[in-house]
Amino acid sequence: MGSEPIASTTANYYLQSFRLYETFSKYYIIGRDKKRAFWKVLKIDRLECSELDIDEDSATYSENECSDLLKRLDEGNKITGGLKLVTTCYGIIGFVKFLEPYYMLLITKRKKIGEISGHKIYAITKREMIPIPNPTVRTLMAHSKNENRYKKLLCTMDLTKDFFFSYSYHVMRSLQKNLYDYKTGQHLYKKMCVWNEFLTSEIRNRLGNTLWTVALVHGFFKQVKLSVPGRDFKLTLIARRSRCFAGTRYLKRGVNDKGRVANDVETEQIVSEDPAEGCPTQMSSVVQYRGSVPLFWSQNALGFRKFRPVFSLRAEQHNYEAMGLHFRNLVKRYGKPIVILSLLKTRGKKRAEKTLGATYAKAIASIIDNLPEMNHLRFCRWDLHTHMYYRRPIYELQQLGDLAADTLDSTGIFYCQVPPKLWQDGFLNLSYFDKYNGHNSLEDLFNKNGDAGNLEANFTDGGGGCDANENYGVKCMSQKGVLRSNCMDCLDRTNVVQYAYGLAALGRQLHALGFIESPYIDLEDPLAENLMTVYEAMGDTLALQYGGSPAHNKIFADIRGQWRPAIDYQDLITTVKRYCSNAFLDFVRQDAMNLFLGYFRPQQGKQVLWELDSDQRYNVGRSSFKRSLSDSDIRSMSNSPMVSTDVTLNPPFSGKVRGSSMNLLGFLADIQNQPLHDQAQGGSTSILAFMPEISTGTRLSPGCMQEDQSLKSDNIYDEETRDASAHSSLFDMDWHSSAGNSFYEANERCFSCETIIHRMKGVLRGGYSESFVKWVFHGEALFLRS
Repeated sequence: MGSEPIASTTANYYLQSFRLYETFSKYYIIGRDKKRAFWKVLKIDRLECSELDIDEDSATYSENECSDLLKRLDEGNKITGGLKLVTTCYGIIGFVKFLEPYYMLLITKRKKIGEISGHKIYAITKREMIPIPNPTVRTLMAHSKNENRYKKLLCTMDLTKDFFFSYSYHVMRSLQKNLYDYKTGQHLYKKMCVWNEFLTSEIRNRLGNTLWTVALVHGFFKQVKLSVPGRDFKLTLIARRSRCFAGTRYLKRGVNDKGRVANDVETEQIVSEDPAEGCPTQMSSVVQYRGSVPLFWSQNALGFRKFRPVFSLRAEQHNYEAMGLHFRNLVKRYGKPIVILSLLKTRGKKRAEKTLGATYAKAIASIIDNLPEMNHLRFCRWDLHTHMYYRRPIYELQQLGDLAADTLDSTGIFYCQVPPKLWQDGFLNLSYFDKYNGHNSLEDLFNKNGDAGNLEANFTDGGGGCDANENYGVKCMSQKGVLRSNCMDCLDRTNVVQYAYGLAALGRQLHALGFIESPYIDLEDPLAENLMTVYEAMGDTLALQYGGSPAHNKIFADIRGQWRPAIDYQDLITTVKRYCSNAFLDFVRQDAMNLFLGYFRPQQGKQVLWELDSDQRYNVGRSSFKRSLSDSDIRSMSNSPMVSTDVTLNPPFSGKVRGSSMNLLGFLADIQNQPLHDQAQGGSTSILAFMPEISTGTRLSPGCMQEDQSLKSDNIYDEETRDASAHSSLFDMDWHSSAGNSFYEANERCFSCETIIHRMKGVLRGGYSESFVKWVFHGEALFLRS
């Protein structure tokens, strides 16, 4: 029988297959590695009705030794029924207790969904929840109505959808972090993207290791094989959802006191190639981020009016301390600069969204002025909805591509070339990087040599195993900083921006790998269509998780040239699904999430979850801001006054619904009073050039920030907010254009003949006759003016 400690023999091995056996008094879990080289035994006491008693055998076994052990256990327990196989499993999700007994959550079926550097990534296809105490020691509490209801509630967390894990690769971290700052063990479970941190806490703390558990990441994982002429590569898109302020659309909004925001998702795009025999391997990744506006605000899901919840924004934001904590956390995670792209509406009927956007800009300006360490923030405002409505989506994607290119110039991308020596047994040995060349990590070495974002470095093995002169050294460039994008929900519009950024990044990644000559990919390129399909799938998945329905993909469908009535119909169906989910299903989903994440812990003699008032039930102490009550309740229970806005304003144009003759006539009546301008012809200008460094102390030209008199009755920005918009680190794309031909030149609504013709085509697609359209447009005079 083996007796060697596991630390000395299995440092580079992982338990991947398990068998659960039971006797009258104990559960035995037998775990082994992929190659069946070593076996471990875990014992769980079944005679404790409300305590978890776990013990790990310190010895390691061979396969034969493990078989002998099982035979002896069977013989020793013949009197009480012997040793029985319960199930085969592939990892422990965790342990949970409601009112009395503990339950063990196991992965009983899995499927491979991809590989990163040879490390396999899996999804759960089946899981089981097994009670630990023997039935003879359970009390009536274990069969109570509340106990059963808690069990059913936890089971509504469908772990077979959008949860993934890996035994050997730390999928909760980006590729750059895994190579630069290699970590193992307990540290990984503290990461904000590990959703079963609470469920695994007891077994990890008692055993002091993570051999038996798997770290579950929630979000999106998709890997596809693509090609450019003469070269094949893998594209991997990963979205990691944070557990720190997790919830559903109207029950989790804004920021909490700890600086954590709702719908916090990190997106990583990895490009890699399968290495040829004896050749170095190239990899590249780019990370971007989405998250709710980091202010204290809410939308009351219990008070729907006209299919829209009541919006509330706390008047007192405590000097934006929570927002400051949020951006400090982003800097710690990604470095500097932080480029903030706000897609909130600045025009139109939704006063709540405009109020939030104006307050957001004011807050960023205040933080930059009052906190010198925040001078790396770059804020850009772009009313994507308005621009997409009146312009062709392909044109707006080009504008967003320019912004993405300028952002990538500031942050860089991660690129790494590794020698064959680091590939062992078909996968990249991540632990080698932690002690590479005598340094604690590659990141330490970069910090000593300068800016990693602009550095291409060669490193050789201290033992002489790799020769940099023969291109067997490690070459790296790093990403420092991140693009943070958001809209109201951080779903539909945000996904379009993330696609535009991903496309710009893909060109640079393929260029760094030597696959293409130019770092730019045209929107008409087949690669752009393939990438759009992947981002569209990610958008649907993230929208289902947070909003309860697939994403609104009108922009993607419009780019593909799909039939407009079909697009509008699908958009209507999505809206109805999202409304029904938000109004009727999100409360149960939030309860299940709070239970799974440990934010609510049931106790005997205490109030059960479903009997709590709305604030206690859906916030469980995560923030002092009252989010789920009515406006009157919030005002009476909070020391800070609330600003509630549910006012509907007149839109810039009276025509909103496409396909209505009266609205179309109203639209024309409005635009006839607006001057028509030629589109200015000019070269492309860097968008980030409009966002100079803080030290310059310059402001935007006053002429670019004049108030639009035609919108004065619809303008929610006061003088103080407009001053914030003129801050040297704040850039409003509604007032500027990266190509010199903004749809709103300066602050005036302008329509080119191309725009009018595009609107005409939209009406024709809506089913109107050509004669009717010509009558509506008063012949050709209106849109042929030059």
